[in-house]
Amino acid sequence: MSVGLVIVSHSAKLAEGVRELAEQMARDVKIETAGGTDDGGIGTSLEKISAAIAAADTGDGALLLADLGSAVMTAETAVEFLDDDQRARVRLANAPLVEGTVAAAVAAQSGRTLQAVLQEAESAGGIPGQATPPAGSGTGTDAAAGAGEPDDGADDLDPADDDVHTGSWELINPAGLHARPAAAVAQAMADLDAEVRINGVDAKSVMMLMTLGLGQGQTLTLTARGPDAARAVDMMALEVRNGFGEI
Repeated sequence: MSVGLVIVSHSAKLAEGVRELAEQMARDVKIETAGGTDDGGIGTSLEKISAAIAAADTGDGALLLADLGSAVMTAETAVEFLDDDQRARVRLANAPLVEGTVAAAVAAQSGRTLQAVLQEAESAGGIPGQATPPAGSGTGTDAAAGAGEPDDGADDLDPADDDVHTGSWELINPAGLHARPAAAVAQAMADLDAEVRINGVDAKSVMMLMTLGLGQGQTLTLTARGPDAARAVDMMALEVRNGFGEI
């Protein structure tokens, strides 16, 4: 079992689209939708949300993500109506709907706890402590040239340290480190007993990896410290050589 997710939206189509995206990265996670009103219109439904919570919570709890303020209010009401035992296993995330759902789905797929899944969802709204846009997010020649380059200021794992293992590889798959391989990398790294960074960001966070914008021909640099550090390097080397299974 894993933490389940409930997507609450004013639009049934929007909720289904977000679920479709998240399921590409977390096929074992129970993801329920509560989109639109009971008669199929735009709005929210207390009954739909309550039913979705019941379906999503298979024992490890459920995390709710909502799109707009009134959806949040309806979701909060649904949680209040739960019995005490189930209410203790349900949380409502303060997170952007799409990014939060994707981050939560990857965390849940990795078997993380409800609290950890919640934290991943809520961290998807931005990058704490980052004062400048991530590499590849700008425009112009300088931004393109710097895309995917390691941010030495953000990476406290010194490659010169004897306890740190490192490796660098050129990405060969056409789409680079896009959503699906980023999710696979984050899940694999989350299982390791090591602190792992890729180009200066937390390798266990799918949203952080996706901010890098690493494309074909760019360099992915991994640094790791801990009991499984060498294994992290070996796993990444294999993934890059195989083009993340896309070539």
